[in-house]
Amino acid sequence: MYNWVMMDLRGNIFHIGAESWSEEEQTLWVKRGVRIERVVSWGQVSPPGFWYDQDEDEWVALLEGRAELEYESGGRTSLSKGDWLLIPAGRRHRVAFTSKDPACVWLAVFVRQGGVA
Repeated sequence: MYNWVMMDLRGNIFHIGAESWSEEEQTLWVKRGVRIERVVSWGQVSPPGFWYDQDEDEWVALLEGRAELEYESGGRTSLSKGDWLLIPAGRRHRVAFTSKDPACVWLAVFVRQGGVA
C-alpha cells in the first residue's frame, strides 16, 4: 500500500506574479521518477551556446504565450498557446524565444527512464 499524505495539493496554474528578469519555476509534484513543473517566462531564452541535455523524457505544454525551441541537431519548433511536445531524453535543445506579452506559461512533465527518481 502507498503511504499517502492526507492533504490537498492545489494552486492556480495560470496565476502569474510580477514580471521578473528570471523565469519563475515551480515544482508541483514529484513521485517515482516523475516530476511536474510549471514555468513562467517573460522573454527569457537559453544563454548562447547552452543546450539542455536531459536524462529524462520531457512532455511540455505551452498553456499561454508563444515560444520557439531549437535543436542542436538542427531545426526549430514553434509553439503557441495549447501546443504540446515530447522531447526524448538526450535530445539536446534550447529555448530560442519566449513571448513577453503575454508571458509564457509552461507545464512540463519529466519522466526518468526506468522510473527511478
